[in-house]
Amino acid sequence: MTFSIVAWDPTPAGGAEWGVAVASKFLAVGAAVPWGEASAGAIATQALANLRYGPDGLKRLRRGVDADGVVAALTGDDDHRRHRQVGVVDASGGAASYTGEECMAWAGGHIGDGYCCQGNILTGPEVIAEMASTFEAAHGTLSERFLEALASGDAAGGDRRGRQSAAVLVVSDEGGYGGGTDRAVDLRVEDHLEPIPELRRLLGLHRLYFPRADELEFLDFEAHLADEVRALLSKLGYSTGRGRGFDSDLGEALFLYAGTENLEERLGEGARIERAVLDYLRNQAAGTSA
Repeated sequence: MTFSIVAWDPTPAGGAEWGVAVASKFLAVGAAVPWGEASAGAIATQALANLRYGPDGLKRLRRGVDADGVVAALTGDDDHRRHRQVGVVDASGGAASYTGEECMAWAGGHIGDGYCCQGNILTGPEVIAEMASTFEAAHGTLSERFLEALASGDAAGGDRRGRQSAAVLVVSDEGGYGGGTDRAVDLRVEDHLEPIPELRRLLGLHRLYFPRADELEFLDFEAHLADEVRALLSKLGYSTGRGRGFDSDLGEALFLYAGTENLEERLGEGARIERAVLDYLRNQAAGTSA
């Protein structure tokens, strides 16, 4: 009842990423299908989904079992494997996909270099074909490429019953908020008429609030820029003192502003401001939705 893509990206500046993106005519598909663990791999379990495939598969991946071995072990122990569908990418980017012979038509999958796509109750094989070709041609972060693949699969027909939910999960070592977990991206649209565009909107917000280190661009507080930021913050009601240029009053006001707007991941040290924070501040002070 779902179409999904499982993949890895070994190239980000912050370290390799693994993940799953999925869409379905099913409530809260992100609570069931996607599983991942940094430096182990990622799994999508679907069709008449056996949710044990998630934790049991990750346990095997953690031990170093490759994607083919994980799929063989999961399906081999399952009396209902004829109704299951699963995609796996291991720690080294090896991919495997399985579709049971009694999954509801159309059902099937595709294995590529470092990824696999699979789906069931689809309008036809073109859904998987479009997802695969789009993912291979797409640029950007793994999550951005995932969204391109989901959108192309949906445009090709998607789930033949309609649309309801979508999700994207990307894991990397210390990739979560403040480095405390491996969940670099974990976004879900639980029930929506247009779940994939809504998921894309959420991903845009996620990039604003939780940037990768290589996405940050800091500007030094030269006198004119400091005075502009002081005026903008004052307009929004923050106490910035009466000084000129950058001083402790302006630094404290900017710190409070970033915390209020959930932009603390874009704060720098010393007399500088991150470009996206400056743009956000300018838009907000002008009465424009950021």
